[in-house]
Parts: sequence; structure tokens; C-alpha cells
Amino acid sequence: MSDPMKNYEVTFIVDPVLSGEEIKATAQTYVDLLKSEGCEIVHVDEMGLRQLAYAINRRTSGVYYCIEFQTPTGEINNKVELAMRRDERIMRFLTVSLDKYGVKYNADKRAGLIGKVTKKKKKSDSRDNRGRPDNRGPKPKPKTEAKPKPEAKTEAKPEPKTEKVPEPAPTPKPKPAPKKADTAVAEEEE
Repeated sequence: MSDPMKNYEVTFIVDPVLSGEEIKATAQTYVDLLKSEGCEIVHVDEMGLRQLAYAINRRTSGVYYCIEFQTPTGEINNKVELAMRRDERIMRFLTVSLDKYGVKYNADKRAGLIGKVTKKKKKSDSRDNRGRPDNRGPKPKPKTEAKPKPEAKTEAKPEPKTEKVPEPAPTPKPKPAPKKADTAVAEEEE
């Protein structure tokens, strides 16, 4: 009885300073290494240039690649990881063992079933996303041609007259008493 193939995925970030040719050659190096060790390449995904969450080797972006492969044993992972650690063109890498759900997810993603989905507009039932009533006020009604309403005749009512009450005049503030030091100087001057 033959052992089933084990599924792996290795994702790595290539230094973006390299030319486009060198970046593709770097990815192809690891694809060739996996093939030479008896692995079956399922898919190579070039994710392109992306911003990094934090700087790595003073770089704020990197070119992402993801290689999904099958192998009878997992022994090749040590060789691939050692080669990536030694390669200065690789900024970071991560090798993941895929279970049946990961394999199905990747297959669905390649088939276009996962990822870029357009959302259909659903009819609003005046409830928010938590099932509570929407209390933001009435929804605007669609505009229709309105018939001009006859203007109501209103008589101008005179405003009631109010008498202006004069404000009381401000009272002058008393001058502060001179300080003792000031009085001594004033007495000397006299």
C-alpha cells in the first residue's frame, strides 16, 4: 500500500531591489529544486509586490511568491528551508503543511470560487446588521413631479410694540486707598 502524498505550501518574500528577471529566476530556482527532489508542483502563485507590515532589512515592500507542492515525504522541507536561509535574495519564508481543508481552499481559490466576489445588493428591511430596527430617521422618498400647491393668503400681522427700558448708568468704582509705602512717599513730597 502506497502512502498518500503530503501537501505543503511555501510562501516567501523576494527582495524588491532585484530586477524583474532576477526575481523570477529566484522563484524558478526553488521550483526546480522541488522538482529535482521528486515533488509534484501543484501551483505557483506570484502575488506580486506588496507592502510589508514592518521593515525587513530596511525594505518596506517585497515580492511575494507561493509554491504549493506534493511530496511523498516531508524530508525535502529541511533542504528547501536551508537553501532559503542561505539565499540573500529571500527576505522571509514560511512552509506550511496543508490538511484536506487547506488543499480544498487553494483549489477553490484557483477556480475563482473564493476571492473576488461581487456582493449583490439586498433589499433593505429597515434593520441594521444586528437585527435591530434602523432608527436613523425616515428614508427619503423618490422624487415625483409635485403639483404646485395654491398659496394660502395670509395677512401680515403687526408685531406688538415693546417699550425699551433704559439700562441704569454704570456707577463709578471708588479709587483704591493708597498703600502705606505710597503714603509715606507722598508725605515726604509735601
